[in-house]
Amino acid sequence: MSYNHYFENALVAGRNAALSPAVINKVLLDVAKAAIEQTDYLLQENKKDMERMNPTDPKYDRLTLTADRIKAIAADMENVAALDSPLGKVLSDKTLPNGLQIKKVRVPLGVVGVIYEARPNVTFDVFALCFKTGNVSILKGGSDADFSNRSIIKVIHGVLSAHQIDVNAATLLPVEREATEALLNAVGYVDVLIPRGSQSLINYVRDNSKVPVIETGAGIVHTYFDETGDLEKAIAIIDNAKTRRVSVCNALDCLIINSKRIGDLLHIAEPLGEKGVTIYADKKAYEVLDGLYPSNLLEPAQPEHFGTEFLSMKMAIKTVSNLQQALEHIAINSSKHSEAIISEDELNIETFLNRVDAAAVYVNTSTAFTDGAQFGLGAEIGISTQKLHARGPMGLEELTSYKWIVKGSGQVRKG
Repeated sequence: MSYNHYFENALVAGRNAALSPAVINKVLLDVAKAAIEQTDYLLQENKKDMERMNPTDPKYDRLTLTADRIKAIAADMENVAALDSPLGKVLSDKTLPNGLQIKKVRVPLGVVGVIYEARPNVTFDVFALCFKTGNVSILKGGSDADFSNRSIIKVIHGVLSAHQIDVNAATLLPVEREATEALLNAVGYVDVLIPRGSQSLINYVRDNSKVPVIETGAGIVHTYFDETGDLEKAIAIIDNAKTRRVSVCNALDCLIINSKRIGDLLHIAEPLGEKGVTIYADKKAYEVLDGLYPSNLLEPAQPEHFGTEFLSMKMAIKTVSNLQQALEHIAINSSKHSEAIISEDELNIETFLNRVDAAAVYVNTSTAFTDGAQFGLGAEIGISTQKLHARGPMGLEELTSYKWIVKGSGQVRKG
């Protein structure tokens, strides 16, 4: 089966798009309104997907839509509509000695392809951010969320049609694997691919795509409790980072604790035990928790527990003697997503901030804040863990490129 007609239609939609900011914002507000009005329909279709997935699957929570989550999605779209568009923003403007005026101006990336797994909210988020920035979106969702994604794209298309806008501005590909392969090879049609999902999905897209890729990496997240860390802060921060929502990429996977504070570990772990968090503890941590932490939730850590994104009520604990050992453990096991330190020592804090290589680095707060909406971006198309073009939560600016505009009055180059 050929998928070229999907790509050709998207390309045409992009070439014909010349919408005013007012129209773009009205469409986004109308999609947000339609999502609220059609909540029952969206939940009905989402339920079909949920019934096919084992509730113990780490992806189950990400797949789940609720009325409150749909309200939050709608609010994010309203936030995107309220933001200033980066399009046309002049990044630099100078006149050369020869009289040439040179401007550097923000423009859309073009056709943006996104490959994602069981995350129906991504369908709304990608559309909103791409539409706001003049981009066309081609979406390739997973089979786990197909009913959900198709219901969402139906809502979006209904609003686009009402505004007499080409519905191919947001295209949802069929779920079969062949559609993924076609997207990876859509050179000349798709300008950039953004994978969102497991590390295996991201690796596959990066290794097989002929289209440029922006990596949105898995989140293997650490928090280091320093010798000088405030215990009350640590209890609240670690509980929030681990248990607020375990299936998201900014959730805590490994607590690194300074051995001089090992006596405080039980206090830190107490709220985790109450919420059913399984802990994989190294030798020193296990000795402290054994007999005091719920026995059915405590296991000795194995090497594979470090450097694992759990996406569930599971967490590893690593004991270190100093900051240097914590930094070394993070460097070996981090996915360069989000890392945190709990400390009152300014030198240790600055060392941590300067030495840790991650898209977001935190001091005395929860890694749960690595999120486009929380960063004031309205929403996000993903969390980039690479260093070229974009890093961290990708909002409107990250969905643009730029071009040089050169104006002259008859100048010719000599020599």
